[in-house]
Amino acid sequence: MIPRLKPTIGARELIASLRPPRRDDVERFEQSFAELMGQEYALAFPYGRTGLILLLEALGLKDKEIICPAYTCVVVPHAITYSGNKPVFIDCETDGFNMDLNSAEQTINEKTGAIIATSLFGYPVNLDQLDEIQKRHPHIFIIQDCAHSFATEWNGRPVQKEGIAALFGLNISKTLTSVFGGMITTDNEDVYKKLKIIRQQRLKRPGWGKGFRRLLYFLAVYPAFWEPVYGLINRLERLGVLNYFVKYYDDTIIDMPSDYLEGMCGLEARVGTANIGRYEAIITTRRAAAQYYFKCLIDKPDFKMAPKVDGATYSHFVVRVDDRERWLQLAIRKGIQLGWLIEYNLPEMEAYGDHKPDEFPMTADYARRTINLPVWGGKTLAQRIMRRI
Repeated sequence: MIPRLKPTIGARELIASLRPPRRDDVERFEQSFAELMGQEYALAFPYGRTGLILLLEALGLKDKEIICPAYTCVVVPHAITYSGNKPVFIDCETDGFNMDLNSAEQTINEKTGAIIATSLFGYPVNLDQLDEIQKRHPHIFIIQDCAHSFATEWNGRPVQKEGIAALFGLNISKTLTSVFGGMITTDNEDVYKKLKIIRQQRLKRPGWGKGFRRLLYFLAVYPAFWEPVYGLINRLERLGVLNYFVKYYDDTIIDMPSDYLEGMCGLEARVGTANIGRYEAIITTRRAAAQYYFKCLIDKPDFKMAPKVDGATYSHFVVRVDDRERWLQLAIRKGIQLGWLIEYNLPEMEAYGDHKPDEFPMTADYARRTINLPVWGGKTLAQRIMRRI
């Protein structure tokens, strides 16, 4: 079975994971990541959500309203809540997956502390519009959520450099991976120094047990995504057997992983450093797949695509369909696992359920109808998938 995602890892990452640890493994990863993103500073965290919690603290934000998309990963509002702030949800724009920035600006008040601008699925947020918002509201921090976007560009401008800081996720499903982990980048020296101090105060040093668990997990990834094996993995996932590994939220509670305050381990940093060397090839591969899908699906009314955007990096190629379950089952019969990444409308989740269902119509529509086509194998994989479905 063709998996919906597959990390781009190989011998270099395997060798890195088995190499004897060095005291500066994490620092070397941070330096390499900052260089890749064209920024002055980068700080590694056990999860991206941990980095966001501590970043909000470093910015002095407490008991504030933090504007974020209603259609984004649930860990974002969870982190906002854990930081002692309140998430304020904004619906998507009508012609794309990103947050409606006009609505976001209308929501700003004296309690607003920051806007988390997410470039969802690798589609860049409108930086020109963000610039105007920043000019009119200079006291508001702009934080770029680049968990899906990794150096995506808006009219040639790297998104991650436009704001006080940028947030990245690095788990096995992300464009780049360090097995688990997250990163905060910034060009602001004061923010970097404050965040580094807070990290030293709040995070405990990872023990040998964490490194061992990460190694076992990482070694299991190699056979798990092999196509002859993945059919079994898919069946186990559908039966709920793998929920411990793949289900990352409960819509009734706001929580964090048990180890969210345990620092990144050396193994993760070494794998991440090795994986950075693949970045250009990864993006080229994903863009090639996306361009082929655009070409093939342009005259297929069953698939509604977002507009093409120059500079997008396509963590996922997402389309809307009228009957998601039918397409998912059809693909399984053809030996393809189609994914859906954000199948929830955050304001309607029980944990945040003080909103009316009709307040976020675009988010509700995307949550119900989107599927994503695999992009990890480039044009060659996209051709295989289009021939089958």
